[in-house]
Amino acid sequence: MQDAIVIIPTYNEIENIEAIIRAVFAQDKAFDILVVDDNSPDDTGAKVGALQNEFPNRLHLLSRANKTGLGTAYIAGFKWCLLKHYEYIFEMDADFSHNPDDLIHLYNACAVEGADMAIGSRYIDNRVNVVDWDMKRLMMSYFASKYVKFITRMRIDDTTAGFICYKRHVLETINLDKIKFVGYAFQIEMKFKAYLKKFNIVEVPIVFTDRTKGKSKMSGSIISEAIFGVINMKFKSLFAK
Repeated sequence: MQDAIVIIPTYNEIENIEAIIRAVFAQDKAFDILVVDDNSPDDTGAKVGALQNEFPNRLHLLSRANKTGLGTAYIAGFKWCLLKHYEYIFEMDADFSHNPDDLIHLYNACAVEGADMAIGSRYIDNRVNVVDWDMKRLMMSYFASKYVKFITRMRIDDTTAGFICYKRHVLETINLDKIKFVGYAFQIEMKFKAYLKKFNIVEVPIVFTDRTKGKSKMSGSIISEAIFGVINMKFKSLFAK
């Protein structure tokens, strides 16, 4: 078993899943993979199961009965990885919007440079490193991160990022059963919980590239959860003991 594992949540990612798995395993640094599949109708889970024969003890599959949100998928994955005693636990999308070559940079930020949590940031120092998004989506994402930063007062530029490395003690310290958000805002809430615990959080610049295969899972309800949920989250933190 390696010291680091990459959690990849999936729902209908049959077009991407084999390629992303092979790309992660091709890295010079050895990473294990946990795919958390929400009973994909396109048989993503079955494809991962078949690939486990090629990558025994390195490729793992956690199959869930229903699609219940990104946040619950990651929470299930976090708990599985903690039980298996991994020291560095990553979040990464299946669609190549996160470049597997950047895994080592997030890993080094924690393992070598001492951060507790490393974020692959699209917007660090007011630079925008996003490829192939239309202007509307880019502006929505960029200003959502600025809005969250303003409301929460976190010193994080890309507050909605989903490419992250956690040291295990961060996930052990956060009460995962009390994470409320299941969609887009899940990423915000995890950062906010880590920020309140005063963990050392760093941002590592990456280039984010829009998916070329498969469909985005973004929806209006997910965005609404982020916009209105952040205010409620910040308000409750002011009265938390």
